[in-house]
Amino acid sequence: MRKAKQQGLSALGRAPLAAAIWLAFSGFAFAQDEAAPADEERKDESVLEAITVTAQKRTENLQEVPISMQVLGTEALEEMNVGDFDDIAVLLPSVSIDSGGPGFTRVYMRGVANGENGNHSGPQPSVGMYLDEQPITTITGALDVHIYDIERVEALAGPQGTLYGASSQAGTIRVITNKPDASAFAAGYGLEANKISAGGFGHVGEGYLNLPVNENLAIRLVGWTKEDAGYIDNIYGERTYPSSGIVGNNAGFVEDDYNNVQTSGARAALKLDFNEDWSISPSIIAQRRRQNGLFAYDEGLGELNISHGYPEKADDDWIHSALTVQGRIGHFDLTYASAHLKRAIESETDYSDYGFWYDTLFGYGTYFVDDNGDLVNPAQYIQAEDRFKKRSHEIRLASPSDERFRFVVGTFWQQQSHDIQQRYRIDNLAEAISVPGWEDTIWLTKQVRQDHDEALFGEMSYDLTETLTATVGARFFKAENTLKGFFGFGAGYSSGTGEAACFDQTDFNGAPCVNLDKGTEEDDWLGRFNLTWQFLPDKMIYGTWSEGYRPGGINRRGTLPPYVSDFLTNTELGWKTSWADNTVTWNGAVFQEDWEDFQFSLLGLNGLTEIKNANQARIRGLESDLVWAASYNLRLSGGISILDAELSENYCGFTDEFGNPVSVCADPEAPAGTRLPISAEFKGNVSARYTWDTEREPYFMATIVHEGDRESDLRIEERNILGRLPSYTTLDLSAGFRWNDMKIDFFLRNATDEVAQFSRFVQCPETVCGEQRYITVNQPRTFGVRFSQEF
Repeated sequence: MRKAKQQGLSALGRAPLAAAIWLAFSGFAFAQDEAAPADEERKDESVLEAITVTAQKRTENLQEVPISMQVLGTEALEEMNVGDFDDIAVLLPSVSIDSGGPGFTRVYMRGVANGENGNHSGPQPSVGMYLDEQPITTITGALDVHIYDIERVEALAGPQGTLYGASSQAGTIRVITNKPDASAFAAGYGLEANKISAGGFGHVGEGYLNLPVNENLAIRLVGWTKEDAGYIDNIYGERTYPSSGIVGNNAGFVEDDYNNVQTSGARAALKLDFNEDWSISPSIIAQRRRQNGLFAYDEGLGELNISHGYPEKADDDWIHSALTVQGRIGHFDLTYASAHLKRAIESETDYSDYGFWYDTLFGYGTYFVDDNGDLVNPAQYIQAEDRFKKRSHEIRLASPSDERFRFVVGTFWQQQSHDIQQRYRIDNLAEAISVPGWEDTIWLTKQVRQDHDEALFGEMSYDLTETLTATVGARFFKAENTLKGFFGFGAGYSSGTGEAACFDQTDFNGAPCVNLDKGTEEDDWLGRFNLTWQFLPDKMIYGTWSEGYRPGGINRRGTLPPYVSDFLTNTELGWKTSWADNTVTWNGAVFQEDWEDFQFSLLGLNGLTEIKNANQARIRGLESDLVWAASYNLRLSGGISILDAELSENYCGFTDEFGNPVSVCADPEAPAGTRLPISAEFKGNVSARYTWDTEREPYFMATIVHEGDRESDLRIEERNILGRLPSYTTLDLSAGFRWNDMKIDFFLRNATDEVAQFSRFVQCPETVCGEQRYITVNQPRTFGVRFSQEF
C-alpha cells in the first residue's frame, strides 16, 4: 500500500520543508551581494539569462513587467520532465487543481476556488488558458496540450480582465509554442519508457522538424504519441439492491491498471515574412485521446481500488486552427489573431451509486420495471456526447514600447457553443417509462448552449519620471448566454417534469420536444491601474488595482433563476528584483482579492447541476519566487504561496428570484469566516540542479513540492461528509548526461510514493451518496528513462 511506503518521508510530511529550504536559499542568495565570485572566469556563466514574455501584449523582459507571474522556459520544462498541464500546475505555487483525469482538470489561482461539484452546463472557468495568442478555454475546461517543443509557459496571477477578458478572472496561463525559424534547419526527437510502481508500463515518442524553405519562409512540424500507464485496479464486487433483491456484479469489467490513456497528436505551423514589417503565421494542432477507466479510487475499498460494473471511457478529439498576422502601420505594431476550435468528447460513465443509494435509502428501485412489469436492476450508467465549437478574433494596435507615452488598444470577439447529449440508461427499462425514441433511457439531456463575448480594451502607460510609470486600462464588454433544448424524464415516468413540461412539441435534435429556452445578456466594464517605481536599474516595486469577472448564465434546470456575473477586485503590492550581479532574482507580491457574488455549482435534485451565487469572499495572500545561479554548475529555485481565503458573508444556499445571493438566514450552509476549499494555506516548491563540468555534462536534479491541507467543499455539512484533503510532500529526482548531440535522462517521479489527494467527490448529492466517496490522487512512484537527440 502507498500509505506504508510514505512512512520514510514522515519528517517531510510534518512540516512545510519546501518553505524552510526556500528561505535558506534566500539567505544564501543575499549574502552573495557582499562576496566576490570564487572563479572570475566562470562568473559570466552563472549569470541568469533574461526571460522574454508577452504577457502585456508586447515583447518585454520578465523583470520589467509589473505583474506577479511565473515563467517556465524550454529548459525548465525539459529539466522537470513536464508532459502535460498537471505537471505544470504542481510547479506553480499560485495554482491549484481539481483533477478529473487528462483533459478534465479544473484550474484555480490565488485561492479563487469554491469546491464546486457539477457536470456540463456549469459556469465558465475562472482561469483563462491561451495557446500562443488564442484562448483555448472551453466551458468544460481548457485543452490539455501536450507539452513538447514549447518555448515557455507564462502564469499570470490575479485578474487579467482588461487584456484577456471573461475567463481570466483569477489569472491567465499562456502556453507559447516554438515558432518556425527561417534562419536555420533544426530537428529533434525523444523516446521515453516508464513504469509505475503500482501500475503498468508507459511510453512516449515525440519529434519536431524546423524546415526553412527560403530566407522568408519556414515550416515547423511537431508530432507525438504516448501511452500513460494505468494505476487504478477495478476489483471484483457485488451489490444487492434492496427493493428487488437483484444482485449485480462487475465480473466482466475486472481489470488491473484500467485507467490507461493513449494520446497522439500533431502540430504544423508556417511563418512567412513578407518584409521586415509584415508576417503571417497560420498553424494547426490536432490531438486524439483515448482514456479508459476512472482517475479516482473508492475510499471504502482501499487505495487505488474501485469496483465498477459499467463501461468507463472518454474519447476526446480536437482540432485547433489559428492565424496570426503581425505588421507595422507607421510606428505602430498591428496584431490580428483568430482561432477556430472543434472538440468532440464521447464518454461512458458508471453511475450505479445513484441507483443503489436512492434504492437503499428511499426504495426508488420499485419504480424501474421492464416491459413485462418485472423489477429490473436500477443501476444507471451515462452515455454522453459533447460537441464544442469556438471561434475568436482579436485585433490590436500597440505604440512603440520605448516612448514615454505608450498604449495597447484592441477589440475582441468570441462565439462558443456546446452541443450537449447525456443519456442516463437502465438496462431493460420498459419502453413506457423511457424517454420517447431513446431506448432504456430514464433521463435525457439534449441541449445547445451558446456563449458570446465581445469587447473593446486598452491600456496606456506614461513615464511620470525616468523611474516612475503609471498605467491605466479598461475593458468594455458585452456577454450573452442562451440554453435551449430538452432535459428530464419521459411522460410515462413523470407527469410534471421532462416531457410533461414541454411547451414546444417540435423535435429538438432527436429529443421529443423543448422544455427549456432561456437567455441572458449583460454589458459592463473592468478597470486596472498600476504604478511602478524602478528605484534601481535592477529593482522595482509596483502597486496594482485590477478587476476580473465571469459572465452569468442559464441553469439547465429551467425552474431555477439565472446565475449572475461574479467579479473579483484585486489590490496588490509587488516587487521584481535582481541581485548579486544578476545571479539572483527575487520576485513576489502581497495582495487582497474581494470576490463578489461568486458562482457555485453543486449537484441538486436528481443529481442535476445547479449554479447559484454564493455571496462574498475575501482572499489575502503572499506569493514569491526566487532563482539563484549559485555557481556555474549549481542552480537553485523555489516558490511559495501563502493564502488566507474565507467567506466574508454567510452562504445561505439560496438566492432571490433574480438570482442574487441572500446572506441573512437562521442556519447558513457556510457562515462568514468559513475557509474556502481546494486551495491550501501554504504551497511551495524548491529545486536544485547540479551539473558537473566534464565532457558528458552529467547532472543531478531534485524537486520538492509541498501543499498543505485543504477543505473539499464550501458547505459545512458536505465537507464533513467528504472529508479534508490532507497535506502532501512529493520528491522528484532525475539524472543524466550528454553525448555529442544526444541526451540520456533517468527520472524518478514521486520518489517516496506519496499520496497527494486532489479532490474528493460523490456521484450524487452528498447527503445521499456520502457513504461512497471517491478520491483523485497523483500518479504513484514512476521510474523512466528518456533518450533524445537534436540536429
